[in-house]
This record gives sequence, structure tokens and C-alpha cells, in this order.
Amino acid sequence: MKNKPSYSVTSVDHALHLASLLQQEGPMRVTDAAERLGVSPSTAHRLLAMLVYRDFAEQTPDRRYRAGKVLRPAEMSEAPVALLRRVALPHLQRLVDETQESANVMVLAGTEVRFIATVECDQILRVGDRVGRSLPAHMTSGGKAILAALSPDQVTALYDSVDDIELPRLRRELTLVRKRGFAINDQRTETGLTALGMLIRNPSGEPEAGLSLAMPTARFDRETLPTLVGAMSATATRIENDLAATA
Repeated sequence: MKNKPSYSVTSVDHALHLASLLQQEGPMRVTDAAERLGVSPSTAHRLLAMLVYRDFAEQTPDRRYRAGKVLRPAEMSEAPVALLRRVALPHLQRLVDETQESANVMVLAGTEVRFIATVECDQILRVGDRVGRSLPAHMTSGGKAILAALSPDQVTALYDSVDDIELPRLRRELTLVRKRGFAINDQRTETGLTALGMLIRNPSGEPEAGLSLAMPTARFDRETLPTLVGAMSATATRIENDLAATA
């Protein structure tokens, strides 16, 4: 799990985060950047100006900013992530409206998952926005849902050289995920947080992402599990259908 350095420089962190957003999500306005970073428009404008100066960004004729030539090759490879986020967000909102819990979409990045979309519920006690965070895939519900869809050889290739992973135990856990069709993260990544995870497939039927529904452990009731899993399954299917329609 990645921890933010205690000596982090806020302006550098904002600039790197903004470059990542341009790379992954495509063009945005100054106000969009300010909202995503949680800073003032003037601060966002200064950050964008520096990214433009260093060729990490460039301004378009409609006064938006997009990834510059330094990031453009990576931007092209990340285009599916931007599409996935755009397609998933309205369906996440519907899932949150139905369940009154926060929902996320994450993608596999090595042995970690990176959260690319979050919709928070309106409850006072809730799980917050996870966008941009990376967590160990084998500990998260969505990550386990993705790993369970990989072949045994793919899982071995990912974890064979990872010292703190017991492959036999992980394989047993992934077998259980495949059997029941969803994964559970019961306070493995954060005390007091429980999450359910389900797979999202791409139009070719391959693992595309993980869908998770996260809630305070105090509110998790196993009697509601069938209802929550049913809502998640319907959401995953709608996302898959929309991805297929864009293929």
C-alpha cells in the first residue's frame, strides 16, 4: 500500500495529480481542474500554466487544457480508462441512489488497483472519494473480483515474486470469489470499512475493471447481501452493455 510521504510538497503533489488527470481523463477547463484538485481556480490556472511551460499540457482553441507531448503517448494508451470512467459514472450514481452507499470503479495496475471513479452517498457516515488512490489488489473487493477472473498462470506471474503473499491461500480465496460471483473486503484495507466487489468485463469478455460498493462496517448487514449483490450485478451489466455499444 502506498503511503503519502510525510515530507510531501503540496504544490508538486497537485501538479503531478493534475498531469495524471489530463493523461487519464482527457481535456478539462480551469474550473474542472480546480474542482478535481480541491483548489481555487487561480491556483489551478497557475498549475496548468507550469504544465504547459514544461510540455506536460497544452491549451486548446476552446481554452481547455489537454495532455501535452510529454504525456501524449501514455494518454493514448490510457484512453480506455477515460472511456470507462465516463461510461461508469451515471451507473454508479444509480447504484448509489438504490443502495445509499458509496460506489467505485477500479482498474488493475500490476499487483495494485487504481480507483478511477467514485460516487459518494449522502449519508453522514459514509466512505469517501477514493479516486486516484492505489491499494493492493488482493486486499480490495474489486481487486479480488478482477484477480478471480485471471488464469492461474496470470495470478502466479503477478504474485510469484511478492514475498508477503501466500499463493495457495490467495488461490483458495479467488476460487471462492469465482464460486459466489462477488468478493468481500471486510476491514482488510481500512478498519471500519466493508466493501463488496464485482467484475466488469470488456466487450471481448476479458476482465476490464472492478466495481465496488463500500460502506461503514457498522452498517453492513449480511441479510441485505442478496439485495446489494443484485444491484451491483445489474450495474455491472449496464456498464458492460454501454462499453459494448461504444466498441
